[in-house]
Amino acid sequence: MKKPPAAASALATAAPEIRPGQSVELLKELHILTRDGKLNQDSRRKLKQVYHLYQFIEKLLLELPPSESGVTLADHGAGKSYLGFILYDLFFKSLSQGQIFGIETRSELVEKSRALAARLGFSRMQFLNLSVAESAQSQALPERIDVVTALHACDTATDDAIAFGLQKKARFMVLVPCCQAELARALNQHKALQLQRTPLAELWRHPLHARELGSQLTNVLRCLYLEASGYQVTVTELVGWEHSMKNELIIARHTGQAKAGAAQRLQAVLREFGLEALLQTRFQLPTQALS
Repeated sequence: MKKPPAAASALATAAPEIRPGQSVELLKELHILTRDGKLNQDSRRKLKQVYHLYQFIEKLLLELPPSESGVTLADHGAGKSYLGFILYDLFFKSLSQGQIFGIETRSELVEKSRALAARLGFSRMQFLNLSVAESAQSQALPERIDVVTALHACDTATDDAIAFGLQKKARFMVLVPCCQAELARALNQHKALQLQRTPLAELWRHPLHARELGSQLTNVLRCLYLEASGYQVTVTELVGWEHSMKNELIIARHTGQAKAGAAQRLQAVLREFGLEALLQTRFQLPTQALS
């Protein structure tokens, strides 16, 4: 029986949580492993969080039907491409095909990710210096994307990722929204008028409440919009990210069945909060959802 390399054996002994075949260099770059290949308590907790998130997405990837070109995944607001690298290392690396696209506006992070991917031999990762909105028109991306992820994409970047996913006919979207400020600004803009119209306006009379309500309302509207656009939506906690106040995970699965009821509720909620203008910009409903 062939013995594992001494380095791999030592790592397995020191850090049994590390999965066989994982890139030690990548784990060091992500500060999960220390430079001498050890796990401290903080990095153990971080690794557990990484695996928990990966398990959500792995189940979706395994559901995808085989194709000639393999699975395509776009990670919006990629930052240091933490998620993309983990997905490639644990899932894509063992496949002969499939691509991950990391989309990020900060050019220095894009360059660092490109350099790291080249060093690791992760040849089917591409990094694009684009905004989420710009990526929808980019020729560097294929016409169809199987999975769209956006983790802690700030404010309206999550909405841009949803619009991208709809345009690319994504089979799955995995979203962890962050800093939802757009609706809070809109609620504050018409506060005096709404206070006269409905006692519900007391929910956002104070700025702190407006911010909290705006965040909650934003995600409710996003879920209704996805359902009205032909997706089945699941909302849960991203358990294990206790250090993050933004812990809501939205998973959307394409069914092709646009729900007229969801479209009607979306319109009703927007009317109730005096936000009907968003139907012309943020939440443009497909015709079939209105029938």
